Amino acid sequence: MNLSDFIYELPPSLIATHPTEPRDHCKLMVIHRATGAIEHRRFDDLPAYLTPRDLLVLNDTKVIPARLRADGGRLEILLIEETSPRHWLCIGRPGKKLKPQTEFLIEPLTVSAEPAKIEVLRSLPSGERVIRFFKDLNLADYGELPLPPYIQKQRQKLREPSYTPRDAELYQTTYADRAGSVAAPTAGLHFTPALLKKFNHRFLTLTVGLGTFRPVKVSDITQHQMHTEHFFIPEGLASAAADSQRVVAVGTTVARVLESAPKLTPGAGDTRIFMHPPHRFKRTDALITNFHLPGSTLLMLAAAFMGVDLQRRAYREAIASGYRFFSYGDAMLIL
Repeated sequence: MNLSDFIYELPPSLIATHPTEPRDHCKLMVIHRATGAIEHRRFDDLPAYLTPRDLLVLNDTKVIPARLRADGGRLEILLIEETSPRHWLCIGRPGKKLKPQTEFLIEPLTVSAEPAKIEVLRSLPSGERVIRFFKDLNLADYGELPLPPYIQKQRQKLREPSYTPRDAELYQTTYADRAGSVAAPTAGLHFTPALLKKFNHRFLTLTVGLGTFRPVKVSDITQHQMHTEHFFIPEGLASAAADSQRVVAVGTTVARVLESAPKLTPGAGDTRIFMHPPHRFKRTDALITNFHLPGSTLLMLAAAFMGVDLQRRAYREAIASGYRFFSYGDAMLIL
């Protein structure tokens, strides 16, 4: 299939700049693959569609405060992955400032912390940089959670602050546990602890990197090279899945793990899986997800799960009905 098959026009006013509060009061589009029927409900109506024999699988990764500022605020650094103690892969804006053998001071956000020195060690062909910190530090004293650029851009258009202290809570699932991601598993943002208790559920971990959101730039999508993401499957998930009627993936990150390791063998692993039509799902029986960016691999995964024609119809209906899109937006349940 071609990239153009996954491009659609979205009114900017439908880009959610803040989540619905309470979390579970967002809109929920329920899509029935067998019949093509579409229902419009609220997220806390989920118990009407899932039974005690269904197993919800969620990603318990935790977003780190990866956005740092240096050079008097003129340089923004986004940490991607810690490769060894004090050494990180990162990108910068403007990137031309991050030249090898240069040093910068990272400005703290708390009055109790002092500026932290970093050194740029080298540039990679991918555009990423390798940096090192001169001392151990608590990232929470220096960084903000890295909200997606489209949220910040839309907030600026609305003359709102691009980041608020509340984002540190709202751009994090209520069950986040294993730190390491630079983006939230957004389908899970809609669950409150009370709602989650209503379901049979288990966790796995997939560390979300920037590659998840990198746009596809080739016309023939089969030529797109996926990034690598690290996952961890705990003991007991395989038996819980085997005892369930349906395995419900809460988010595309969970679906990536379920389809990469369908036997759910406990332990750590890596995945570069790219699910696009006509991918056939081996483990995922239902999917909870948000509304995704045009041309994204996440949209292609959703289209593979529900079918391209149904995906297009669902998105047209969502736009016409005023659903809110992307990370802080509304959700869909695909059965």
